[in-house]
Parts: sequence; C-alpha cells; structure tokens
Amino acid sequence: MELERKDWIRALTAHPAPALHALADRLAAGCELRLTRLPQAGLGLLQLADGAFHEAYYLGEFPLSTCSLELTLADGRRAEGGAQIMADDAALARALAILDAVLAARLPGWEDVSARVQSGARLRAEADRRRRAVLAATRVDFALLGNTGEDDDEE
Repeated sequence: MELERKDWIRALTAHPAPALHALADRLAAGCELRLTRLPQAGLGLLQLADGAFHEAYYLGEFPLSTCSLELTLADGRRAEGGAQIMADDAALARALAILDAVLAARLPGWEDVSARVQSGARLRAEADRRRRAVLAATRVDFALLGNTGEDDDEE
C-alpha cells in the first residue's frame, strides 16, 4: 500500500459514513473489542502564539471526535487502532478506529479496508486537484497595481 497510516483516516472519510459503519460492524463481528479511549465528540481549540509578545491565544473552535481501541480475534491475534476526526460523530470515530486496527494488523477483511483507503485517496486527490485549479484561477497579482505609468505625486 502506498499511503502511510497517518493518511488512512482522511482517505476513508471520503466515503459515506453509513458504508464505513457497515464495514466496521462486519469486520468486528467476530472480535472482542476493548475501548482504550472511549469514543468522544466535542470541541478542539486552535491555539496560536501572538506575534508581538509570543503569548498564546485561542483562534477558534472546531468539532473533534476521537476513539482508540483494541481488537482481539478468537485465535488470540490482537490489533490496536485509533481515529481522530474533525466531525461531531463519536460513532464514526469508533468505526474508523476499527478499520484502522484491521488494516494495521492485516486482520481478516483488511483487503476490503485497503480497497476503501485506495479509492478514498483517489477521491481526495481529485478534490484537492479541483481546489488547486480554483485557487489558481482566482489568484491576483497585486504587483501590477503599482505599475499604472502615472506618477501619483503629480497634480
């Protein structure tokens, strides 16, 4: 697989949440699931440093959901997974943590998760390409504003 683990969640979230829930439920059906960090939904704070006095301040809030868990198969194999997403959906974070664990440890069904990661990465890449094209089309060159050929000091 060409994507690093840190990019799996972003790729997976390109797919609809109900499809991810269904896949996670199917893959975790025969496993013992132990939550190491309860699924939570809340707010994260974006902290920056002031440029003059280098004091911290909060720029704003964003929705954040997290979950960490451990899957144990009947044969004793174990896998750990986790997810942190910018969404107010703790159940989705749990489903993504299951998919992360399955793929990381190559548990049964990991090929299905890998296929979702690959197709999600393609969807994200296409969206990124479109975004870059829009940004390039709306770029303004302010350097041209001062070159009108007229002297502002003349009256």
